Amino acid sequence: MTPLKFDARHLWHPYTNVADPGPMHLITGAEGVWLTREDGTRMIDAMSSWWCAIHGHRHPRIVSEMQRQLDRMPHVMFGGLTHGPAIELGRKLVGMLPRGLDRIFYCDSGSVAVEVALKMAVQAQMARGRDTRTEFATIRGGYHGDTWKAMSVCDPVNGMHGLFRGALSIQHFLPCPPVDLGEDWPDDPQQNGLAALERLLAEKGDRIAALILEPVVQGAGGMYFYHPAWLRGAKALCDAHGVLLIFDEIATGFGRTGRMFAIDHADVIPDILCLGKALTGGHISFAATVATEAVAREIGESAAGVFMHGPTYMANPLACAAGTASLELLEDQGWQSRVAAIEAQLRDELAPARGLPGVADVRVLGAIGVIEMRDRVDPRVAHRRAPETGVWLRPFGRNIYCMPPYVIAPDDLSRVTAAMVALVREAG
Repeated sequence: MTPLKFDARHLWHPYTNVADPGPMHLITGAEGVWLTREDGTRMIDAMSSWWCAIHGHRHPRIVSEMQRQLDRMPHVMFGGLTHGPAIELGRKLVGMLPRGLDRIFYCDSGSVAVEVALKMAVQAQMARGRDTRTEFATIRGGYHGDTWKAMSVCDPVNGMHGLFRGALSIQHFLPCPPVDLGEDWPDDPQQNGLAALERLLAEKGDRIAALILEPVVQGAGGMYFYHPAWLRGAKALCDAHGVLLIFDEIATGFGRTGRMFAIDHADVIPDILCLGKALTGGHISFAATVATEAVAREIGESAAGVFMHGPTYMANPLACAAGTASLELLEDQGWQSRVAAIEAQLRDELAPARGLPGVADVRVLGAIGVIEMRDRVDPRVAHRRAPETGVWLRPFGRNIYCMPPYVIAPDDLSRVTAAMVALVREAG
């Protein structure tokens, strides 16, 4: 049985029907922005392998640090023990994050980071004597991961987990912030969408532990960019009603939007922040949930006295070493100018798609380029054409998009945008 036939018969890929998995590419190597197939053909990874490989694949500095750590200590439990890689990564993160976010809880993956954040919020509310606050508020169009509680705060109608809404905890969903990024901000709460949040918190705030959302950019829920002023208003309302604010920056953290973190667009500090994906430059799974000192102290003073969570691979030294190397690359290699150049090129080269049939919108922010179609796009078309175009794209819903590595060369980015526009012509 060939490798691909074995794969089709026995392996289950994400969001895939095992009876009809569609085209599959056997990848034998990855370096820089390139993926190499078994037949030797290469494709540009325009997805940064689900948005995490910001420095490209197999970056020598990250690989070297991981190899050094592998020789010393690939893993040790974090309960009652600590180690240099966890401490060094913590120093880097605290130095990068806005002042006040300085209690780091290491996690296995982004979805777990969200689960941890939700548990933190509930336990902090219990410490305040608010045992009824066990529910969550969020906004439509959001996506926060595939684990059970995280699914409950994903869009229950248009999101990927609508199938499970009868089985999940019922949460409180607000309309998506109506003011697009770049539009003028109206002060009227009825126009800017904050009136709906104010009503919800006034009516049901005594049941809500936290408001969780993706700041400025909604990722897998629709690639929508909204006005950062909404976040400032939301923070003020949450504080007034004793509701914690959780920002999910798993997709946007570490430079993707043109700022180090999406919250930098709004100058708002949440109570809890979720990080993941690009934390290790896409070299190994890792994430972090970061809380303010106040939240951490409240949990410490609760009846339990400790935060009730402890992943087996928490603070994995190998992942911590990769994370530190990735953050050092961000510090050393001028990511701001790279991302700014990518943004300018995406704006220029995706603009012609606005006039094509079937296109609803074209939008760009940092190293994110999106062509939104009026109808759903069949991702299998892009998958089949990848060897021909030399570009790996994975459209979802109505969006044809790219999130390339920051190290992509202008000529390679032009190849990506050309493949996107060609796919629009075919889909339209």
